[in-house]
Formats: sequence, structure tokens, C-alpha cells
Amino acid sequence: MPGSMVINTLQLRALEPLARRYVWWKTPSESLANPHRLLAQVMNIGAWQDVEQLREVVDDDILRDVLRTAQPGEFNRRSWNFWHLCLEMPYGPDLPPLPQRQFEYTCRLP
Repeated sequence: MPGSMVINTLQLRALEPLARRYVWWKTPSESLANPHRLLAQVMNIGAWQDVEQLREVVDDDILRDVLRTAQPGEFNRRSWNFWHLCLEMPYGPDLPPLPQRQFEYTCRLP
């Protein structure tokens, strides 16, 4: 699971409208209890004005942490590339691969 991040009460209040829109399958309080998923969701599919709001509320170091601890499926390639460039993280030939799901197959022979 992603590392825990420190977001203060004022930031959490400012993120509540985004939690309602981007993590609709949870209540805002559930979403804000562990904000990594909310931040990743806005970074991946957020409307530009919501992304701007996000960047006014949280520090770029927190957004970098979201990328460093991203889970498989949280980012599409376009967003992954954009945020690495935008946050001055390794980009181009140094861009890390998107997180991938790992499946373990076992075969039982009779």
C-alpha cells in the first residue's frame, strides 16, 4: 500500500469537493482518511481546474510521493508522462515504467 502522507486539516477540507467527484465509491471522509488514491485519481483523470485546485492545496513533494508510490492501474501512460515532466522527475529515457500488476501462476499436474 502507498506510504502515508501528511496532509493537514485545512488541506483535507479543501480536498473534500474533489473527494466527492473523483472517489465517488467512498464517502469523502473515507477517501480523505487515506488521500493517496484521491490525489492519484485527480492527477490521472482530473479536469484542468481540479488539477489546478489540487496544486494550490498540496505541495509538489506530496504529488511526487504519489507518483513514487503509485499502484498498478492508478495512472495511464499519458498522465504518468505528464506528471513526471511537470514535477521535474525522471523523464524521457529515464522515465520509470508504469507500475504493473504481478500475477503468480501455479500449475497443478495430476
